[in-house]
Amino acid sequence: MLLAYKFCMYLFFYRGGTSCNNTDLESGTKDTEPKMTEPSRASSSFTTWMAQLGAIASIICAIGGAALFASVHKIEEGHTGVYYRGGALLTTTSNPGFHLMMPFITNFKSVQTTLQTDEVKNVPCGTSGGVMIYFDRIEVVNYLVPSAVYDIVRNFTADYDKALIFNKVHHELNQFCSVHSLQEVYIGLFDQIDENLKLTLQEDLTCMAPGLIIQAVRVTKPNIPESIRRNYEMMEAEKTKLLISAQTQKVVEKEAETERKRAVIEAEKLAQVAEIKFSQKVMEKETEKRISEIEDGAFLAKMKARADAEFYTAERAAEANKLKLTPEYLQLMKFQAIAANSKIYFGSKIPQMFVDSGPSTKASDAMDVLTEQILDLD
Repeated sequence: MLLAYKFCMYLFFYRGGTSCNNTDLESGTKDTEPKMTEPSRASSSFTTWMAQLGAIASIICAIGGAALFASVHKIEEGHTGVYYRGGALLTTTSNPGFHLMMPFITNFKSVQTTLQTDEVKNVPCGTSGGVMIYFDRIEVVNYLVPSAVYDIVRNFTADYDKALIFNKVHHELNQFCSVHSLQEVYIGLFDQIDENLKLTLQEDLTCMAPGLIIQAVRVTKPNIPESIRRNYEMMEAEKTKLLISAQTQKVVEKEAETERKRAVIEAEKLAQVAEIKFSQKVMEKETEKRISEIEDGAFLAKMKARADAEFYTAERAAEANKLKLTPEYLQLMKFQAIAANSKIYFGSKIPQMFVDSGPSTKASDAMDVLTEQILDLD
């Protein structure tokens, strides 16, 4: 192609120079000679031939330039090029950059392999109760693995997303709505639709088109009939009121529980204080008891010591008296006692008070009485 272009340029410049010279010759001939000679006719024929050859070369150069322009193409970053020749898909694929292909009979398409978002709009869906609803927009975020481009384009064409994503979204969403009620689709299970749709699409794509990965699915709130929507709004308002009442009740219960806990804490505090005071009194009483026991023990020991001393004194006095009260001493004491009396009685019975004239027991008893009297005098 480049050689043909150079050849065309050479012929163009050569043809232009020749034409200028011929013109000059012709003008000069007209001025000098009224009739053309044989060399002039030959030169004119050569000029005509060169003009025709230049035109042909120009056409060839134009066609070559167009072919060169048509053969050079560019694949953008994040895309993979696939090629068709005569409508048949070639096995060759190309990476991002400039490439050459056979012009006019080969064409190419650029297939995106980076993350892309397909929007499926206005999807109708019939619930199990027969209510028709519409999803305004469903966004499917997906990407294609470069190594799987050829197989997917061969099986589903370069517009694979129409068959594998758009049509599948319609089908799977209608399958979901047909087995669920409006309440479940609109409120109860709405938060699960996107995840279920993603899993279902990925399961089918894993079997049908390995290499096409579903990254995420986003589903907008469906449009429902106006009358049903108003009923749902009223229901949501009542539910909100119920939630507010429940929350208010919880607040009241919480306050009552807090008050009860406060009372319990106060009672426990008073009980602990009373217990501490009681323990203090018990300790005081125990201390007093110990002090009393110590004092009683000391007093008992003191009294015992005194009693022992008195007993010892009495015992020693008894022993001394036993040694002291001899018959002679008693006789002496008898006479001293008689002498100490201020009155003396006479009579026939008097000697019996001092003389043992009866049984021996009476005399001993009289002696004991006299001994006690003497001891009392001491």
